[in-house]
Parts: sequence; C-alpha cells; structure tokens
Amino acid sequence: MADVAERGQRIVGDFLKRQAEGTPSTGPDPLHIGSAFLDMTTRLMANPARLMQAQIGFWQDYLTLWQNTARRMMGEPAPAVIEETKGDRRFKDDAWRENEVFDFIRQSYLLSARYFTNVVQGAEGLDNKTAQKVDFYTRQFVDAMSPSNFLMTNPEVLRRTAETGGENLLKGLSNLLSDLERGKGNLRIRMTDDSKFKVGENIAVTPGKVVFRNALMELIQYTPATEQVLKRPLLILPPWINKFYILDLRPKNSFIKWAVEQGHTVFVVSWVNPDESLADKGFEDYMREGPYAALDAIEAATGEKSVNAIGYCLGGTLLACTLAHMAAKKDTRIKSATYFVTMTDFEEAGELGVFIDEEQLLGIEEKMSKKGFLEGREMATTFNMLRANDLIWSFVVNNYLLGQEPFPFDLLYWNDDSTRMPAKMHSFYLRRMYQQNDLVKPGAIELDGVKIDLRKIKVPNYMISTREDHIAPWKSTYRGTQIYGGKTRFVLAASGHIAGVVNPPDSGKYSHWVNTSLPADPDEWFKGATELAGSWWPDWQRWVLALDKDMVPARQPKDAGLGDAPGSYVLVMAKD
Repeated sequence: MADVAERGQRIVGDFLKRQAEGTPSTGPDPLHIGSAFLDMTTRLMANPARLMQAQIGFWQDYLTLWQNTARRMMGEPAPAVIEETKGDRRFKDDAWRENEVFDFIRQSYLLSARYFTNVVQGAEGLDNKTAQKVDFYTRQFVDAMSPSNFLMTNPEVLRRTAETGGENLLKGLSNLLSDLERGKGNLRIRMTDDSKFKVGENIAVTPGKVVFRNALMELIQYTPATEQVLKRPLLILPPWINKFYILDLRPKNSFIKWAVEQGHTVFVVSWVNPDESLADKGFEDYMREGPYAALDAIEAATGEKSVNAIGYCLGGTLLACTLAHMAAKKDTRIKSATYFVTMTDFEEAGELGVFIDEEQLLGIEEKMSKKGFLEGREMATTFNMLRANDLIWSFVVNNYLLGQEPFPFDLLYWNDDSTRMPAKMHSFYLRRMYQQNDLVKPGAIELDGVKIDLRKIKVPNYMISTREDHIAPWKSTYRGTQIYGGKTRFVLAASGHIAGVVNPPDSGKYSHWVNTSLPADPDEWFKGATELAGSWWPDWQRWVLALDKDMVPARQPKDAGLGDAPGSYVLVMAKD
C-alpha cells in the first residue's frame, strides 16, 4: 500500500505538471455533447404526455420485476421480465441468473437501459446529427453504468475478492497505476500482454524485402512460395490509420502469406508513422508517394506495368481516388481494383459521424496545428468507443476488478500499436470526405491538378464489406456499386471490420453472402443474396484468376539495401 501511495502521488504530480504546461483550449465540453442533450431535453419537455407514457411503462415493468423476484425468493419459479441481447458477455457468469439478488440487479439495469435509450430515441424534431450524437453518448453512459463494472454488484468480482482475501483488488489498483503511468496521467488501458509480441519475430513474419522507400512509405515485395506466379503482380494499399501487419499477424491468419501461396507476387505498402516533419503532407502526397510511386517501383522490380490492386479501408478510398486520377490521365496500369470495407460515399458514415461536426473538427485542427499531427491515441480511443463494452469496460473488469493480467492476443497488440495522422492530410480527409461528402460529387475534389470523378473508373471491381462493421457500415460501402463504371462484384462477409476481412479459409469461421445483381437498395441486394459457408478469400481468388491466368517463373525480391520485411517504418511506435 505504501508503494501504491507513492506511485499514485507521483502520477498525480506529473499529470498536474503536464496540464499546467499545456494550454487547454478545448473548453469543458470538447465533444460538444451538452448542446445536443439540451436540445433533446427541450423537445422532450414539449411533449410531456409521451414522456409520462414511457415512465408508466417503465414502472409497470419494474413492478413486475419486484413481484417476480419476491416469488423467486419464496422458492417459486418466475420468468425474466427482460433479457440481454444475444452476444452480450457482461452477464455470462451463472450467478447473474441463479442468485435472486444478482438476477434482480441485472434485470433492473436492463430495464433502466432500455428506458433511457427509448426515451432518447423517441425525442421528436431533432436533426439527424444531433439525434445520432445523443443516442451514441446515451449508450456510452448506459454501458458505463452496467452493474458488471462495479465491485459490489458483480458476483464474479465478489467471489474472486472472497477467494483471494482482496488480493485481486490490490493487484487491480497496481494495474490501474501502471496504466496511468503508461498514459502519463491519462488512463491508457492495457488490452494485451504486449511483452509477448515483437513485430518481425512472431508477428508480421512472412519473408520478403523492402525494395523501395520514400518519405511516406516502404514498399515490401514478398518471397514467392510457388515455382510459377501470376504474371500480374498484386499491390496492397493498407490504411495509414493503422499498420499494415493486420494482414500479416501470424502465418495461420495472414492474408499476405495466403496470397503468396496462391501464386501472387505480393507488394505491400508500409506507411510511415508520421511526425511533425510531415505535417504538410496532404492527401495528394499520399497518392503520389503511395500508389503512383509503388507502380513505378513494381515495374522496376518485375518489368510489369500492369497490376491488380487492393485497398483496405482508407487505403481503398485512396485507391479509388488514384484510379479516378489515372482515368483522367489515360493511365491503365491498375487492371483491377479490390476494396476491403471501403467507403467512398460518406453520406451515412455510421457512428464515426458523431465525432465529425464543426466544433469538434476545429478542436482537432487546433491540436494538430500545435504538433503537426494527430496523436495516435486519439484515433484509437475513438474506435474503441464504438465498441465500448468489448474494448473498454471488459478490460476495466478484468484488469482492475479481477486483478488479472490481460491475455496475449495478437489482434489487440496491433490495435494498440497506433499511428499518427499528418495535420494537412487528416484535416482534408475529415472535412472534404466525412463532413462534406465531396468525393462522391463529380469534380468536387481536385488532386494534383485533376478533378476526381469516381464514375470514370472502368476497371473490374471486387468489393468486400462486413455485416457488423462499426467503422465502414456495409450499406454505406455498398453505395460504391452504383458509382464505379466498371463491372463490380459485391460480397458481404459476416463479423466486423477486422475479423470479417482477416478470415482465412482454414479457420472455418464466418459465412459470406453473394449476389451478382446490384440493385440500388442494399436491403434488396441482401434479400436476393445467397449465404455461403466459410471465408470469402477463395471467391476473390477465383475472381482474380478469371481476369488473367497468365503465369511466369517466380520472381525473387532483389536486395535494394533497405532491409528485410517487415521493414523499418512499421517499427516506429507512436509515443503520446
């Protein structure tokens, strides 16, 4: 306890010193939640009958719960008034149902949560942006108040406390202090045992060499695994919001390794983790020094002008912009485009839109103007909030209440390996695409002297989206099928933004849906789709082979003196 006190005092002192040295300018409500909730409350008060009706229904359900709990305490069976949604792991412990008191606490919380969300969603007259913000932050509050997050109302934590004589709580306090130390006074929850992973040693280990490097990226060429390879190389453009090795975590779930084994000569862009020296790099710089530079380097390495290209998320948005730019320039080197969970029409951007209003954008730009970049931790926190129960509160319970060390998990190690965003590029991306949705408007965006029109893209397109995607909602990504000029195949995978994409055939997980018809309405597409078991990867491979099956002897990457895969850029970590 003396050690805890000493560490706590030091952390608080360091934090206050940093706060004094900084210049707080975002105000007491940096997310601008207050005005949204004030608007919602005003409209609720304008219709008191509706609010009263909701309250009556809530208290009727609560009375039924009291009666059922009393019956259970007297030994009589009683049905549950409410159950959590399927997949909610907060109440997986048997005591939440077997013990009458904890069952009452569980159902009481669920009734209250339903009441809060229903009342908020029932507020009439709110504009869409305000309604979305109020709904999102109401759910954040409801999730935070779950009884599973507190010592005295979590049966698993109470049982562990009794078994260990409180050692779990002391260990949890030590874990909390360690996370505060990591964040220099700000809580930075440790999601995995990062000591178990090292990039290039037990993750991102597919063999290859860095064959080209510039200020923004390294280009990696992977060593072939077959004697013959497809004549047309494969270029992969990952997002620079995260690092490329999500596609090369371990050999058993590496898309890069699998593609190499299918006979592709794989080139992957590994983006730099930018610092203040790259503050003035814009979106068009990423285009010039990314795909355009990669195409030249691939031709130098293989002699081939034509490539198949894949873009993942923001990398896919860049790929679409590049193809529209190339169409205007009559450049035909990219023969096919594959888009992994990529948005080009941002009209319905999902819950990320909560963070894209004028006040918040001004706050972000003010922060970036001081450092030249957006801290990687800020982006990571935003994404974690989209799945708060899984990516925040579950770790609060595990690390701080149960006093357990986080489990070593490669995906969460990657998730915590955050990247910075250059100020100029990030401001352009958020304003012109997310806020103004200019990319979908022909000629509204100009890159490197060319007005971008996605409708001029005539190459064959393969679009893979995921049904439970919180970052790029599939109905928004589907809008691309109505934009591109080339023949398009749209496939929908089960699961989310990462797991639905990184789903190797051998895993036996997650189905996918196919439908060659592309109606304007995504719901109509889904109604006519056929569900197929397992990974979508083989479907993509068949699609690529149908475009060009020509083979050549395997190409070995040449030693350019830049080192082996995964290169050096990927090793630079963002230290907030």
